[in-house]
Amino acid sequence: MDLAANPVARSGASNCAWRLFATGASFVVFGLGGLILRLIVLPVLGLLPGDAETRRRRARVAISQAFYLHVQFMYRSGVLEYEFDGAERLGRPGQMIIANHPSLIDVVFLIAHIRNANCIVKESLWRNPCTRGPVCRAQYISNNGSPDMLEKAADALRDNQTLIVFPEGTRTKPGQPPVFHRGAAAIALRGAGVITPVFITVEPTTLTKAEPWYRIPERRVRVTLRVGQDIAPESFNADAPLPIASRRLNEHLHRLFLKELGSS
Repeated sequence: MDLAANPVARSGASNCAWRLFATGASFVVFGLGGLILRLIVLPVLGLLPGDAETRRRRARVAISQAFYLHVQFMYRSGVLEYEFDGAERLGRPGQMIIANHPSLIDVVFLIAHIRNANCIVKESLWRNPCTRGPVCRAQYISNNGSPDMLEKAADALRDNQTLIVFPEGTRTKPGQPPVFHRGAAAIALRGAGVITPVFITVEPTTLTKAEPWYRIPERRVRVTLRVGQDIAPESFNADAPLPIASRRLNEHLHRLFLKELGSS
């Protein structure tokens, strides 16, 4: 279990003002970090000897370490506190990590704790000057809606990469249960050796699609990530064609997340 100790507490109006400042600073630090990765760190790593796979791994490790530092910045500055239960079970070859998506920072926490992970990310990151370089060098997969996106993701799993997927495709609306698209289940059945769910809660809600960054909650945010039990993909496609198996797996995942998030 990765459990962050409590930072120095502030109270009242000063606490709210500080967290607003620290939240804004977190966005600035994230943007600057992306530019430093793109312009300095990743180009230097690319000059080191090694094949394409070695360069890709170096890029992913560098991004993971940068994200871990960013998580620590948010924690140490008092923006949030967090608990990650079962992180040591993530990062296995051919493992597909399926997580719900309540907040903008979910992927930051996951990549921060998995040193060499692939990830399906939104297409707009390829156009953002702060993130374009890192996502390209890490060879993350763009969720661009192209017909071969599913096959690229399955190929990554068959190549024994760890793959992070958010089946909702976008952040969960506050107060509503997650709704999974069937694409994640289809990827899992095509290439995953094992499926591992991660249940994420963010209380109070923050950085959702309905909330601007400056609308900070009245108290410090607590992020909790719980790694669930492994799921064997072959148990769903042993006796059914892929479309039916994908529907079965997607329904199973949806029920599982509703149960686990409802009881957390």
